[in-house]
Amino acid sequence: MKLNYILFLAVVVSCCNPLFGQRKGYWQQGVDYNMSIDVHETTYQYDGQMTLKYTNNSGQSLSKVYFHLYFNAFQPGSMMDYRLTSISDPDPRMITNLGTKEKPIYQSRIAPLTPEQIGYQKIKSLTFNGINTTYKVDGTLLEVTLPSPILDGATATFQMEWNAQVPEQIRRSGRNSKEEVAFSMTQWYPKMAHFDEFGWHLDEYVSREFIAPFGNFDVKINIHKDYIIGASGVLQNPNNVKGYQKKPSIKAINNKVEWHYKAKNIHDFAWAADSKFVVDSAKSNGGVNVYTVYLPKDKLTIDNWKQALGLATDFFDFCADKFGAYPWTSYTIVQGGDGGMEYGTATLVTGGRDIKSLVGVIFHEAAHSWYQHLFGINETVDEWFDEGFTSYVEDLAFQQLFEKKGAVDTNPVIAAYRAYYKLALSGKEEPMSLLADYYNSNYAYSNEAYNKGAVLAQQLGYIIGQENLNKTFLTFYEHWKFKHPTPNDFKRIAEEVSGINLKWYFNLFINTTRKIDYAITEVTSNSIVLKNKSDFAMPLDVLVEYEDGSKELFYIPLREMRGEKPAENFDIYQSTTRTTVEDWFWTKTDYVITTRKPAKKVWIDPSQRLADIESSDNTFEK
Repeated sequence: MKLNYILFLAVVVSCCNPLFGQRKGYWQQGVDYNMSIDVHETTYQYDGQMTLKYTNNSGQSLSKVYFHLYFNAFQPGSMMDYRLTSISDPDPRMITNLGTKEKPIYQSRIAPLTPEQIGYQKIKSLTFNGINTTYKVDGTLLEVTLPSPILDGATATFQMEWNAQVPEQIRRSGRNSKEEVAFSMTQWYPKMAHFDEFGWHLDEYVSREFIAPFGNFDVKINIHKDYIIGASGVLQNPNNVKGYQKKPSIKAINNKVEWHYKAKNIHDFAWAADSKFVVDSAKSNGGVNVYTVYLPKDKLTIDNWKQALGLATDFFDFCADKFGAYPWTSYTIVQGGDGGMEYGTATLVTGGRDIKSLVGVIFHEAAHSWYQHLFGINETVDEWFDEGFTSYVEDLAFQQLFEKKGAVDTNPVIAAYRAYYKLALSGKEEPMSLLADYYNSNYAYSNEAYNKGAVLAQQLGYIIGQENLNKTFLTFYEHWKFKHPTPNDFKRIAEEVSGINLKWYFNLFINTTRKIDYAITEVTSNSIVLKNKSDFAMPLDVLVEYEDGSKELFYIPLREMRGEKPAENFDIYQSTTRTTVEDWFWTKTDYVITTRKPAKKVWIDPSQRLADIESSDNTFEK
């Protein structure tokens, strides 16, 4: 029996090692869109035709499929409409205050829309492998009952005709934005819902974000010849449309021209159009063609966009080094929408900003090319994994490329930490694992998704070491690009890179609102007494400066880690002896460090990466 057990272990190890964090039996669905639309500019409507090839790799037959009809959210009585009246702090872009600042009376901007102002996507016909289907519309979802199942491994062909009306600009999509962009076309087409090991993801559109299968897009947009478009993918006929060549050969039919785009291996397609757009472009050192498409309001606006274009190309080179190479050939930054939102190989951002704000929003949305578009993260479920890691990338790049700080020695996302502390002490914090739509306040959602998510990433470097964190990001890229990873997949990569168990950290920081709080309670001539005042245990770096001027860094691992982080090469630790002491149990509240000589100064976490909500008792000085 002993020999058989050893052989069993050997088989398990040999089978599991090559996976290096990737789930055994992983699968994902595939889509290929071929769409053609005819835009009626004066009525803000368009007619659409789609051929969609859908490949089922799930291991089971599918008797139903679902599409998202996002424009339907912009109708009085929709779930999005009601959400604006039920949430405690509605998005100011989406409401009108009928009261005063002191006594607000909020009205949803969707509620008073007229039939000519609402958004909709109306299905005119839908076939499955040439056979008519049975379907019904339920809010922003289209449920399709198939005449025969899609078998495992089979590819089915859907053909659809639909008519759509572009809503007033209220959230992301819309017509005539506040900056006077005519068309911001996001969530504009009937989009196949995502199906994975967790089942169908059928979230009603109530203003958060998205998940979709990877696929290829072939899109043709017929629109008035005077319009200029910025879009996902690669423009196939730049010489036949306005804006991309000095002397294009435009041949309009009934005053319309066709814009033809193709994109491979993305999971969303967006575009914007206006007759006053201008186009600029540059190429990164890594070969990414970056385009800006914007309204040249005045000289300052033009100068800002030109500066932002140069920094955007630098950004793609920066991220390639730290997070993996951008795998597509182009990226387009288009003025449009109501803030900033990422899409496949493109983003829509508002452009009437100062240079710092413009660069910041471009960096953030471009960083989504990794976290969420290269790794197809489910933003409706793991919003912090998407927004938080993106914020982490954005802050690193902004400080090095825009602020020219060079390598940041301690904590580059300290502002996110401060926002998280404010949230943690506000009484409004909810578990970060909450579904994105279900937060009680936009305040809690935004601070947990963006700020606490960034804290999770930065603090992970504190636990496993910064070099291990850097290696984790690159290893994760190699194993999960063009797939749909979960947070557990990232955790497993970090564990395998570092040799440290991280179950306790991810569980407590994501699934609870527990807080970290340590203190120095006593310092004697030969000891330092530490206390865990909270219910969240962490490893500690404790730096001691002795009375003779020498320094010693005491590293206290946590028992649950089952490992230790390596020494780190921060400037603050130079000329410092590192001593690893006995690990600390999470069940034990106090810990004593024995010193060889009297301490003059002691401080917990000199790198400021530990998210301790009360740092005033983290230092001692004679």
